[in-house]
Amino acid sequence: MKLANSHISYCSNIHPGEAWPDHFQELKKHLPKIKAAVSPDQNFGLGLRLSAQAAEDLKDPQKLLEFKIWLKDNGIYVFTMNGFPYGDFHIKEVKDQVHAPDWTSAERFQYTKTLFDLLNELLENGQEGGISTSPLSYRFWFEDKSQAWKSKRDLCTKNILLIAEYLFQKEVSTGKYMHLDIEPEPDGMLEDSQEFIEWYSEELIPMAISYFQEKEKLDADQAKAIINRYICLCYDVCHFALEYEDHEKCMAKLEELKIKIGKFQVSSALKVKLSEDSETRENQKNKLKEFNEPIYLHQVIAKDSTGNLIKYKDLPDALNDSNDSTHVEWRSHFHVPIFLESYGKLDSTQEDILKVVRLHNEKQRTNHIEVETYTWGVLPKTLQVPIEESISREINWLVEKIKS
Repeated sequence: MKLANSHISYCSNIHPGEAWPDHFQELKKHLPKIKAAVSPDQNFGLGLRLSAQAAEDLKDPQKLLEFKIWLKDNGIYVFTMNGFPYGDFHIKEVKDQVHAPDWTSAERFQYTKTLFDLLNELLENGQEGGISTSPLSYRFWFEDKSQAWKSKRDLCTKNILLIAEYLFQKEVSTGKYMHLDIEPEPDGMLEDSQEFIEWYSEELIPMAISYFQEKEKLDADQAKAIINRYICLCYDVCHFALEYEDHEKCMAKLEELKIKIGKFQVSSALKVKLSEDSETRENQKNKLKEFNEPIYLHQVIAKDSTGNLIKYKDLPDALNDSNDSTHVEWRSHFHVPIFLESYGKLDSTQEDILKVVRLHNEKQRTNHIEVETYTWGVLPKTLQVPIEESISREINWLVEKIKS
């Protein structure tokens, strides 16, 4: 749906189906009910997630036409896509393989181009489109700061640069503006705003200047303008909350550097203020164990009494650390429902969402806002309700906060 100048929706990665017929069946089952609950009187936008297999399926002209007709008949439109998870996202263990194949690979590059080709077909005339993607790679696949690390980063950066060139050519030939939105997350090769900004300013921009000067005879300002237009940040509120980011300072820095936010992904992490009482503290950890499931990574970032951050690759690593007496807070990567502030002994980072909404209301930062709570199926049973009801409640809660 559209609220003022913002398109607001949810990401379809919550629905299973790696082959297009299976995913389309899920969309047909759930989307009309969600639209009726949140946007009965106007068209409803969708954040579409396609696996590589589904994207290849949808390249078939007949399948694509069928989808476009269904969208039009149901008052639904696609304005953003999630190109982060390449393969299976529901059935088996995902963990760090959510980054595979990474941006060093021809597979990731071609998959992203295919998504942009499809989005170009699905976008309405005059509609801006964006696709979020992996923060280059998973940092623990390489020895940090080694020569191999640098070579891999350079290759990732070159492939991102080539996507920018592709999108520039697309806009020239079709008139449709689309951008790639890099999504930092804990343990990604780019895991927070500082790492993203440093990569963007010190690696991507210089490489682009050299590339476009040599190939197209463009000057430095022209090359930088191409990158600023087509390579943006996917501002995942859950991920930034996990890193204890200062949202106001972060957005001010992005604005100063003319780095655009392509999309807000609105989601909450788990948060627990650790008690000094040993028994209460143990009860808090036991409650957190209920969220320990085997499919996704649930990184934990702790803050100690001096403000230092201590990082764990997954929830079990944190739970098994008996030397955490100085920790005052834990935040865990688990996209929990955004309309809930607390879960008994545990809290969420909902406050970060409210801060981001306030900043957006003060000054619009992006046209694309997407709720991304994809863990309904692995939540504790006490928190699971019918999927249409869950998604509708999420969107309606967010819309009310944006309006207020």
